Amino acid sequence: MSKLKVRDLMTTQLVTLQPTDTIKKAAIKLAVDNVSGAAVVDNRNHLLGIVSETDILGVVLKYQLDLEDDNSDSEMLTYSLDSSSEPDAMLKKISEEISSIEVSRIMTRTVLTTAPDATIIEVLRSMLELNVGRVPVVEKGVVIGIISRSDIIFAMYHKKV
Repeated sequence: MSKLKVRDLMTTQLVTLQPTDTIKKAAIKLAVDNVSGAAVVDNRNHLLGIVSETDILGVVLKYQLDLEDDNSDSEMLTYSLDSSSEPDAMLKKISEEISSIEVSRIMTRTVLTTAPDATIIEVLRSMLELNVGRVPVVEKGVVIGIISRSDIIFAMYHKKV
């Protein structure tokens, strides 16, 4: 009996970002595509890093903590990155600042990767040990897919595992 491989479960419809993309673009892409993270690639689809919801929310939280240190009652999460009419000028300024930060400044550069022929169990073990939610699948230096915890859970439900 052959073991289930990464290529059997990986997602090949990739959501990727460029290092010069902004946090705003990344947040919109993650929300619209309903994913919790995306590979950051160059023009040849070589992996440069990965950005997750946690990375983006960490930036928002840092700014929120700075607001609180300044004794402000303003709350970052009450303001949309897309809003053009914010009565609170300080929130608008901070939101524009956050929105314009490039992904390259917040991405994780040391990324766990896997090959398409690795077994699911090998990858799952590494994911759990390192608390990683998604692993880019790389072949000959090019990102060809991604395997996530969700992919594995979904496969269990459909009896592929």
